[in-house]
Amino acid sequence: MLCPSCGRQKAKRACPALGRTICAVCCGTKRIVEIACPPECGYLTAAREHPAAVVRRQQQRDVARLLPTIQHLTERQYQLFFLFHSVIARHRPEGFTRLTDGDAADAASAMASTLETAARGVIYEHVPESRPAQSLATAFQALLTDVRGQGGTIYDREAALALRAIEEGARKLRTADEGPAAYLELVARLLQVTRAPDAERRDAPPPSLIVP
Repeated sequence: MLCPSCGRQKAKRACPALGRTICAVCCGTKRIVEIACPPECGYLTAAREHPAAVVRRQQQRDVARLLPTIQHLTERQYQLFFLFHSVIARHRPEGFTRLTDGDAADAASAMASTLETAARGVIYEHVPESRPAQSLATAFQALLTDVRGQGGTIYDREAALALRAIEEGARKLRTADEGPAAYLELVARLLQVTRAPDAERRDAPPPSLIVP
């Protein structure tokens, strides 16, 4: 039986997320990025505990590419950067549309502009053009509202800096031979490595962000 995901390779691995058997290639390359693997998936656990050499090299390349866009961030801004990216990873636009790097860049830019304007004492909502970007910007705002509603302190300027780092990466990191979501896939691979297994049940803001 051929893999229902790619339609090319032989299906060998039972996928608990899809409820079907898929090939090893799709299991390894689409894990977390496209397939919402549950924490109890044995292949996911094994990959985290014993990453293959090729995976480690990919992680090293990803970090090297991402570092120039985030090395100027403070620890809190760095936490916000990945917190915003956890929103991107969970976000599903309406219909069958997939988020692209352009959508993420536009949403991050608009939200950052709104926060920068607010930091100057002016309330004005900057709205991105595309519907997927608008939806993502709304999700960013919901995150900030939720954290602040729990008593956390997030300054507009530090959130804006984290969002500008996302915008920069989304606009600049993709090369000509990569797909339209290359940056988002890169960060998703890093989130797969750095997040604890139980974080996939529900993402929670880091403690330092929710304690005033």
